Amino acid sequence: MESGKQLTGTLALAVFTATLSSLQYGYSLGVINAPQKVIERHYGRSLGVWSERAAVPSGNATEEEDEFQEAGQHPAVVMYWSLSVAIFSIGGMLSSFLVGFVGNLRGRIKGMLMVNVLAVAAGLLMGLCKMWKPHIMVISGRAVMGFYCGLTSGLVPMYIGEIAPKVYRGALGTLHQLAIVIGILISQVIGLDFVFGNDDMWPLLLGLSGAPAVLQTFLLPLCPESPRYLYIVRGEEQEARKSLYRLKGAYDATPDLEEMRREKEEANKEPSVSILSLIRSSVYRQQLLVALMMHLSQQLSGINAIFYYSTAIFIRAGVTQPVFATIGVGVINTLFTLVSVALVDRAGRRTLTLVGLGGMCCCAVGMTVGLTLQNEYLWMNYVSMSSVFLFVSFFEIGPGPIPWFIVAELFSQGPRPAAIALAGCCNWTSNFVIGMTFPFIQTWLDSYVFVLFAVLLLGFTVYIYLRVPETKGKTFEEIAAIFHKDRKKSTRGPEDAAELQQLKTSTDA
Repeated sequence: MESGKQLTGTLALAVFTATLSSLQYGYSLGVINAPQKVIERHYGRSLGVWSERAAVPSGNATEEEDEFQEAGQHPAVVMYWSLSVAIFSIGGMLSSFLVGFVGNLRGRIKGMLMVNVLAVAAGLLMGLCKMWKPHIMVISGRAVMGFYCGLTSGLVPMYIGEIAPKVYRGALGTLHQLAIVIGILISQVIGLDFVFGNDDMWPLLLGLSGAPAVLQTFLLPLCPESPRYLYIVRGEEQEARKSLYRLKGAYDATPDLEEMRREKEEANKEPSVSILSLIRSSVYRQQLLVALMMHLSQQLSGINAIFYYSTAIFIRAGVTQPVFATIGVGVINTLFTLVSVALVDRAGRRTLTLVGLGGMCCCAVGMTVGLTLQNEYLWMNYVSMSSVFLFVSFFEIGPGPIPWFIVAELFSQGPRPAAIALAGCCNWTSNFVIGMTFPFIQTWLDSYVFVLFAVLLLGFTVYIYLRVPETKGKTFEEIAAIFHKDRKKSTRGPEDAAELQQLKTSTDA
């Protein structure tokens, strides 16, 4: 019966409910950007290093007043501000290892429900930050929110991938990334100074990052549990059948259950590889390197430098209303994610990633030229602006959405959870490094800051061209065979077999 392939209201509700977490992740990424100056002034006052008069006691008052007319110029404020931005990623780094554990503990639905406590707590810490020391409260709230987002950035794609019908799996899977960019856009719009990005309302702006979790908490009990979790992990065939009927309507569920039975058998045959075993193993080394490089190329491309600090970049480029230019970036971000949804199953993962990284490399060069020559030629401002917009467009075509789901395609059932955990940790760690160091790199390199990203992008483009196979339309066995063929050139087959047997023995023990 074909009705099993149709999109039902229950499936739509389940996907919408799950992606509320992705929306929250995007909102938390973007919310810190627009009200930067307002928050810096509150930090300066709270730390006692800045006042409205910019009166800093010193032997040379004139120079000091010039230096600290803006609260954000004080080293202590710079440090706390950078930490407010980057602590979000520390939370994500720590929790990314726990995705598999939380997802399997009580199920995908109850897992998402449990971690919503963190999101609400984080929202309250930031929303009530004026009641104590704003810098401590905001940094604490951002850390807890990061911990929450590290968990949901794994749980959401896992749940959607498991409930989506095969024919819609690609399109529904990319809704995770689409919800993230919509979240960024919402945070930019309500972060405008005449909405919530002002002296009175900025704590509410930050506190609202916990709001989607409240709505999700009411909707999650209405969503069916993942049939794959129920059958493969819990062994509850009847419950899995009920869940399939809820998701797909009245249809013959036998083929789906048969597919799950085969997957369960394969999973039982294959060793469940620990994170440490995966790092040490030569059998999976090439796949792991490719997975980590894909995630590094996403974060070290410079995209978060634009998300976090776009307002400052537009001010340098001479834009009179930089916040609106930043919102323009958010709109383009969303539109080109939709383009990626349409293209990813046609053009292929490798092609889109290469086009994206190559385009971003050219844009980084364009941005550097524009920022360097903006004082000599007025039209160079337009070069800088166009480069920023194109940079974001190329990112969302490939390097943005693809690393999140290609890791699952590169690994079979046994090593997949460990590989996803390692790739997630790599993603969040590099996100943290960029968030923490970018203001200092910008001060050091000035207009040439994007030369660094251009060099990195060129390196990633060359690596992916040489090492990453196309996974579009291939089975897990076919993808593994590509890596196995490459490995045969340097190692002998029996050694690999022996190592796989050793991995299985160590897991059984």
